[in-house]
Amino acid sequence: MKIATWNVNSVKARLPRLLEWLNEFQPDIVLLQEIKCVDEAFPSLEVGDAGYNIATSGQKTYNGVAILSKQPINLICTELPGDKNDVQARYIEAVIGCVRVASIYFPNGNPTRDENGLDSEKYIYKLAWMDRLLKHAESLLKTEDAFVLGGDYNICPTDNDVYDPTGFSSDALCRPESRKKFRAITNLGLVNAFRVFDTTPNRYSYWDYKAGAWQKDNGLLIDHLLLSPQAADLLTAAGIDRKPRGKERPSDHTPVWCELSA
Repeated sequence: MKIATWNVNSVKARLPRLLEWLNEFQPDIVLLQEIKCVDEAFPSLEVGDAGYNIATSGQKTYNGVAILSKQPINLICTELPGDKNDVQARYIEAVIGCVRVASIYFPNGNPTRDENGLDSEKYIYKLAWMDRLLKHAESLLKTEDAFVLGGDYNICPTDNDVYDPTGFSSDALCRPESRKKFRAITNLGLVNAFRVFDTTPNRYSYWDYKAGAWQKDNGLLIDHLLLSPQAADLLTAAGIDRKPRGKERPSDHTPVWCELSA
């Protein structure tokens, strides 16, 4: 079972790239972020013709997450528990076969400071959102299910995951508070699939469109697949597929994938 996560940065704008990649890479499950459309506007016909069932949690213009699967999707929830007033579409969870999966789009959190030099509302929201995910992950672990929490975490876990650690030191993706909360989630016993097979520094999943970042390999590793112990026991491979980022009109992210023996 091949599971991939990809922030497509608008599924409509990236549809040719998505369909091309689905045909070439043949993932069994795809976790999409930033689809940037309401559920009704998702290109279900085209993706369905490619052989995938679809579940979405959409939002007009911003955010939005989706799950694509060759197998039937048993949808569990379309929002992260813990805040009924949160209307941002950033979480969707389903059971597919013997694996529970979630597509996750963390808040960015920038700018982190307000005009008074205090933590901004955006950064406070990011940290609170991470606290909610921590609690939900704790509850998922109690089920003893094999699960994969995949998505754009908007976190560079270490300085090895960012091309300019000094320049990003006060960025929401790298601030100590952000990294501490990410570690709290992984310290529950979750396994970062890619890093099981590749501990080399400067492996990236995102490159800005500006200043020739892709050509210079000035990137960030912010897309992650976190596996429960039961899923990690099934892990046989993982990697980053850089090819889509080099295509015409690409997303600024590229897919991160893992393979389970289930």
